[in-house]
Amino acid sequence: MELTGQWRATTANDEMRRTFHQPELDDRAWSEITVPGHWSSHPEFAEAHAVLHRTRFVLKVPDVDRRCWLWLDGVCQQGDVWLNGRYVGTTDGYFISHGFDITEHLEDRSDHLLAVDVTCAPDKGAAARTSLLGALIDPELSGTAGENPGGIWHPVRIRETGSTAILFSRTVCLDADPTSATLALRCVFDTPDAGPVVLRTRVCGHEHELEHPAAAGENRVEWTVDVPEPELWWPHSLGDQPLHDLRCEVVVDGEVSDSFETRVGFRSVRMRNWILHVNGERLFVKGIGMLPTSARPGDASAAEVAEDVLAAKRAGLNMIRVISHIARPEVYETADEIGMLLWQDFPLRGQMARGVRPQATRQAREAVDLLGHHPSVTVWCAHDEPFKKSETPAPTPPLIGQQTPSWNRTVLDRSVRRVLNRTDGSRPVVAHTAVPPTFPDFDGTTSHLWFGWHHGRAADLAAAAARIPRMARFVTAFGAATVERQNPHLDLDNPDGPQWPTLDWAEIAASIGAPSESLLHLVAPERARDAEDWARMTGVAQAEVIKTSIELLRRLKYRPTGGFSLFYLADASEAGGFGVLDRQRRAKPGWQALLDACRPVIVVADPLRPLLSPGEEIDLAVHVVSDERTSIDEAQVQATVRANITGGGSAIVSEQRWGGTIPADDCSLIGRVNAIVPGVANELVVSLKLTAEQLTVTNDYRTPVHSLAV
Repeated sequence: MELTGQWRATTANDEMRRTFHQPELDDRAWSEITVPGHWSSHPEFAEAHAVLHRTRFVLKVPDVDRRCWLWLDGVCQQGDVWLNGRYVGTTDGYFISHGFDITEHLEDRSDHLLAVDVTCAPDKGAAARTSLLGALIDPELSGTAGENPGGIWHPVRIRETGSTAILFSRTVCLDADPTSATLALRCVFDTPDAGPVVLRTRVCGHEHELEHPAAAGENRVEWTVDVPEPELWWPHSLGDQPLHDLRCEVVVDGEVSDSFETRVGFRSVRMRNWILHVNGERLFVKGIGMLPTSARPGDASAAEVAEDVLAAKRAGLNMIRVISHIARPEVYETADEIGMLLWQDFPLRGQMARGVRPQATRQAREAVDLLGHHPSVTVWCAHDEPFKKSETPAPTPPLIGQQTPSWNRTVLDRSVRRVLNRTDGSRPVVAHTAVPPTFPDFDGTTSHLWFGWHHGRAADLAAAAARIPRMARFVTAFGAATVERQNPHLDLDNPDGPQWPTLDWAEIAASIGAPSESLLHLVAPERARDAEDWARMTGVAQAEVIKTSIELLRRLKYRPTGGFSLFYLADASEAGGFGVLDRQRRAKPGWQALLDACRPVIVVADPLRPLLSPGEEIDLAVHVVSDERTSIDEAQVQATVRANITGGGSAIVSEQRWGGTIPADDCSLIGRVNAIVPGVANELVVSLKLTAEQLTVTNDYRTPVHSLAV
C-alpha cells in the first residue's frame, strides 16, 4: 500500500509541533502538498526549512501472526514520525529507507493519521558543514544555490509480513570469473520468538539454504553463495550485460514469512596503480561527472534521469562519476542495463564539522545496502575535496595546509573508507579526491586539474604532468564553465541595463557556481563585441579546454593515467555551468568536442601555441590512441600543414605520411610534423587523418599567425 498523492502541510513552528500529530486536529485550512515531492515546488513553502505533513488512510488491523511495517523510502533530510498520535521514530539521511513496526500502533481501528515533521536546514556557507546533503545544497554546483531539497521525496508505503520480517538486506558480488562467482549476502531480520529460521536463496536456477538458530528480536546473518559458470557482466565496450534475479526468503516452520528480491550482475573489479581492471581486463576510464538531474532530484521524471545515463554512453564514455550524492534508482538501473560504470561519491563535500562522523559512518553502511548489488557501481569515494577552498583558485590541488593531518582527511575520511571496505570489500574505495601526497599517505589520490580555467592554457597540463606524473594518474575534475544567453545577470533583454562591459561579474559567476576570476580568465570581456558575443565565446572556449585536456590525458594512457572524469554532463541551472549540455539538454560546443576526443580511436598532435609568428618553426609529435581490443593493421596516417593566406586562399606548407600497425589498447608515437610558418599566413591549420579498413579518423588544429603588417 502506497500513501502517495495529496497530503496536508503547514510550515513548522514550536507551537504547532506540540499538536500537529493529534488525529483530532482540524487541518482543513492547511495547504495541499504532493508526496512524493519537494516542498519548495509549492510557492507557500519556498522559504521553509521545516514543514509538517499529515495524511489519513484506511487499513484494517492485520491478522494474528502478521505484522505491518511503515516504510519511508526518502525523507530529506530528517524526520520525526507519528501514527495515530503516538510517536513511531525518527529518520535521518535523504537517500535511506527507514522502516518501523506499526502493528501495535494500528490498534482496533481502520482509519489512521500519519504525521511527519520534516526538517532540511539550508547550507549557510559555514566553514564546516553539518549536513550530509553533498551536491544537493552545495552552492558551487550551479543551480543548487538557494534550492532547498527538503520533503518526502520518495514513496511512503505500508507492507505486511509474517511474524519474522526482514529489516535490512545486502547483496555484493565479491568475485567472479568464467568458472564461478561468489555473492556475499547479509540479512537483518526481526522475529518475536527464538527458534530455527531457514534463509533460502535462489539465483540463476541454483538454490541455497542456510539454517540459523534465531534469537528473539533482531538477528544479523551473513553468508556466501557460489554460482558456477556465471555469465559475466561487462562494461559496454568489453561485452554484454546479463543481469539475474535473486530472491531470498526467510522461512519459519516451513512457511515463507518474508523475502527480498534484487538483480545482480557477476563481475570483479580491481584497481592497481589507478588503472581499472574489470573481470581481469584492463580498461582506460573515460568518464564524466553527473549532478542530480534537477536541483530538486524528485522533480525529474524517470525517463529524464535515465536519459542522462544514456547520453553519457552516446558521448563515447564508459564511466559516470556520481558527484557527491546518491542518485535516483533509475541511474543505477540504467547503468546496469547498458554497461556504464559508476564512480560513486558519498555525499560529503568540502570541509565537514566534527559532529557528522557518526551519521557519516552509519549512512555509508546504508549506501552499501542500497547500491551494493549493482554491477555498475565500480568505485566508492568517501569525500570530495575535503578542505576549505582557497580564495585564489589554482589549476592544481592546493598544497598549502595539506601537509599535516586534518580531522576531515585523517579521521572522517578514513572512518568512512573503513566502513565501505568492511561492508563491501568487492570494490576499490578512494578516501577522497583532490588531495596531493601528504603525511602519512604519500601516495596521494585523484587530481582536479583546471588548466585553462583557473590559470594559463589547457595545454599547460602536459608540462605539469611531465614534472609530476602522479598528478595525472586519475583526474576526477577538469573543464570550464559557460554562461548561457538567458543568464538573467547579462541583462540582454533590458535596454536600460548596464552598458557592456559594465556588468556584475560576481553575480554572473555565482549564478553558475564559478569564481569570477576564472570566468574572466576564460574569456576576457574586451575580446567580445557585447554580452551576447561574450556568452557565445565561453562555449567555444569550453570546447577548446575539453578537447585539449582529454587528448593530453589519453596520450598518457596507462603511463601513468588510468582515466579521467570531466566536470560535468549537464547544467542544473538555465544560467549556465560546467555542463556540455545545458539545462534543457541541448548540446553546447563542448558536447561535440567531447564526442570527438572520446572516440575509440583518435589521432592527435601536440597543441599549437596560441599565436604563431612568420618564420617560426613548428615541431609536433603525432600519436594514435586506440581503445580497441585488437590491433589495427595496415593503418595510414597523413599530416598536412596548410597556411590560410591574408587576402584569401591557402597553401600546403608540409605533408607527411606514415604506415603500419596500431597496437590494441595503447598509445603509439607515429612521428613528428615539421614546418616553417609562411610570412603570408594569417592562420596555420594542422590536419591529421588516419585510415584503415572500415576506419577513418580526422583531427584539426588551428592557430592564428601574427601579422607582419605595420
